[in-house]
Amino acid sequence: MELLDPLFAVALAVAGLLMLSLMALRRRQRHGRGGATARQEALDTVAGWPPEAARILSVTERQAFDLLKRALPGFMVLAQVPLSRFVRVPMRHSYNDWLQRVGQLSADLVICDIGSRVLAVVDIRSAEESPRSRKRHERMARVLKAAGIRVHVWREGDLPSASEVRNVIGAALVDNAPRPVGSTSRPVPLIPVAEAAEIDDLLAAGDKLDYGAGMEPVASAFFDELETVK
Repeated sequence: MELLDPLFAVALAVAGLLMLSLMALRRRQRHGRGGATARQEALDTVAGWPPEAARILSVTERQAFDLLKRALPGFMVLAQVPLSRFVRVPMRHSYNDWLQRVGQLSADLVICDIGSRVLAVVDIRSAEESPRSRKRHERMARVLKAAGIRVHVWREGDLPSASEVRNVIGAALVDNAPRPVGSTSRPVPLIPVAEAAEIDDLLAAGDKLDYGAGMEPVASAFFDELETVK
């Protein structure tokens, strides 16, 4: 027993040193997090992040918005709407986690009925999108499809004509529109409108104004760098 006492004393001393080291490490970690939080809270919202006004829509998005408004009279068209605004999810899991995954993403153009019920979404994608951007769009499309919302993908520089919009999107909206039980009325036919070339001419006057590069909207690819969840 006497031979074991020195070994026991050494083991006890080593255990004590390890415990003290662990306590010191945890104290430094808490202090580091607290210091970072304090520095962040000390920043003024305006002084720390000087705000500048920017456009909501890019040139292509403005063209697509005007195209939908003219091709689909009688429907409401909204732009850059966060998914959290028109998609509900159960609360059995963290809602903040869902927001970080997909809820903070915005649909480029949302087509609604006159009661603001979402009928379809137009997703405008870059001709040369990065893998991260592609995953972001696919994740958003998967959520919208699960919610029963049809997604139409358009490419920058290759927008459809007004007649194509009426034939593809307009026809689907009319066919899927709910009708009152017993009603014999028919949906009002879509009114022919100007083609894409005429719409471009109408937009040209506004696009010639010099708003400066700083006025352009925040690129959607900017948020790709902030996403870590697939």
